[in-house]
Amino acid sequence: MADNLDMPRTSAPGADPMLALDNQLCFALYASSLAMTKLYRPMLAPLGLTYPQYLVMLVLWEHGRQSVNQIGQALQLDSGTLTPLLKRLAANGLIERRRDPADERRVLVDLTPAGVSLRTQAREIPRALFCRMGLTPDEIRHLQSALGTLRRHLGEPGPP
Repeated sequence: MADNLDMPRTSAPGADPMLALDNQLCFALYASSLAMTKLYRPMLAPLGLTYPQYLVMLVLWEHGRQSVNQIGQALQLDSGTLTPLLKRLAANGLIERRRDPADERRVLVDLTPAGVSLRTQAREIPRALFCRMGLTPDEIRHLQSALGTLRRHLGEPGPP
């Protein structure tokens, strides 16, 4: 008997195309995010970083010393999610966390020398990912712009 895996899926009687999985932008974004994170995993393993830890390091490599709140704002993460990431990076010797002498309520995060040197090893990761995406630089910039616009619109209050 022939393998039916290549057959197009048929819809159930009365199926609503508005509720078809392949018609959902949210699913396209979700599946793309999963695929992207999966691509990062083997590239980050030699650095000893998870994808969320890599994002923290990107913020610190770009901006230098930051408060926990600044990192959270940049990554759109709350402190409950961010704190364990920072503790793990500190335990691995990549960052230092300390209270701000000017305001004891603020915690400042800074790269250690090991964290600074890790940047050199991480430099090839974006280039390798761009090659895997199969998009031109212009297409990547357009996609980033469109996703930025979508993110801003989703953050604005409005009708459901």
